[in-house]
Amino acid sequence: MDLSLLFPLLILLLFIPIFLSGRRQRRQLAETQKLQAALEVGDVVMTTSGLRATVVDASYEDTVDLEIADGVVTTWVRAAVREKVNPVVEPGVVEPGVIDAPAAPVVTSGEASPSATDDKAPSLDKAPSLEKDDSANGTSRN
Repeated sequence: MDLSLLFPLLILLLFIPIFLSGRRQRRQLAETQKLQAALEVGDVVMTTSGLRATVVDASYEDTVDLEIADGVVTTWVRAAVREKVNPVVEPGVVEPGVIDAPAAPVVTSGEASPSATDDKAPSLDKAPSLEKDDSANGTSRN
């Protein structure tokens, strides 16, 4: 096999993942910008620094006012908003990927619960001692 044919194929194989990664990043950036442009009063958002806040004023083009505590309003650049924490869900619409938690098992009166038969259940009989310990690191040397 000729090496001159392998080189272009190798270059092509290296650039395909880079191209696909760039497309994914552009799509995520467009979704984030769309979310930031659609912010409304009352939305609960998470900033890029991890701060959770409520939008109280979104009338400015580049900034948004966020209430971080009762009566504490700060102004942030819209680009600092990463995501909405609790998007409004219309009644009757099921979000994809959301699975209800299974119900807890029902124990009838004839069955014993696992904790009732467990002999190694923690006991409160052995409370820690409140006596002073004179050792250097808090443990006795006995």
